[in-house]
Amino acid sequence: MRIGTRGSALALAQTGTVADALEKAGAKVELVTVVTPGDRSAAPIAEIGIGVFTSALRDALADGTVDVAVHSYKDLPTKPDPRLSLAAVPPRADPRDALVARNGLTLGELPPGSRVGTGAPRRVAQLRALGLGLEIVPIRGNVDTRIRKVGDGELDAVVLARAGLARLGRLGEITEVLDPIQVLPAPAQGALAVECRVDDMDTEHLLQSIVDDEATRYAVAAERAMLAALEAGCNAPVGALADVVEDLDSEDRVVHRLSLRGVAAANWSADANLEGSAVDLLRASATGDLTEGEQLGRALAAELLELGAGVLSGPEQ
Repeated sequence: MRIGTRGSALALAQTGTVADALEKAGAKVELVTVVTPGDRSAAPIAEIGIGVFTSALRDALADGTVDVAVHSYKDLPTKPDPRLSLAAVPPRADPRDALVARNGLTLGELPPGSRVGTGAPRRVAQLRALGLGLEIVPIRGNVDTRIRKVGDGELDAVVLARAGLARLGRLGEITEVLDPIQVLPAPAQGALAVECRVDDMDTEHLLQSIVDDEATRYAVAAERAMLAALEAGCNAPVGALADVVEDLDSEDRVVHRLSLRGVAAANWSADANLEGSAVDLLRASATGDLTEGEQLGRALAAELLELGAGVLSGPEQ
């Protein structure tokens, strides 16, 4: 079974978790590295376009170069690819953001004017809304490159996904894991998406039986449905997090339900990264049945729109 992956250290580590699970189940696997447009360019993602880390992998899967593709789920466009099937969503890593700062500082300990690096408008909007007087510096590059900027003194801190640091064995460099009350993660952050060709039923069934996690699939479906209903892509100033929680039904029996929180910037623009421009955040939350994640996500998006989020239009999703 040929598994397609990007060649970055993080992508290989993520794909390795899927490959290991398949091998333990008796499958023979081979990793095939695919170079994507996002790997070739250092330009901001918003300038390169949607799907920069996934389109080449999906094409390689569709044309038979590989049998399976493993993606960071948050990088996938919200519009489905009719050639492919989302065969499995493995158990999710901790979805929260993490701070790596000089001298072991936490976010609240960084003095006003500290330079904090992140390339995500979602993080920019939420960090700015905290009112800590930080200077947000747009950056791109792999985890090593970003953390090195802190060590070299170019930046005082960077914000990264905790899941990526965990998969790379670098949790010890985190100075603070950010509470979602402060900064909600990107929809599907920490989750992987494992795709196969839509007509390859044998591979689909194998992946579902070995690496799929139902609770993660439900949670991520809710987050992504909210993102899609806002017509926003992975680079939009939108955060979402769904948790599977215990509740009591009408007969006092314990049932599992989805609790979804969402945040969106109300007045985001290309100039919103500039220090001093106002950022208004809108927040909403909702709870629904475990199997109705997509409906829950759309309902939360509708609430955010009513609050004034506006459609965060961009490239085709």
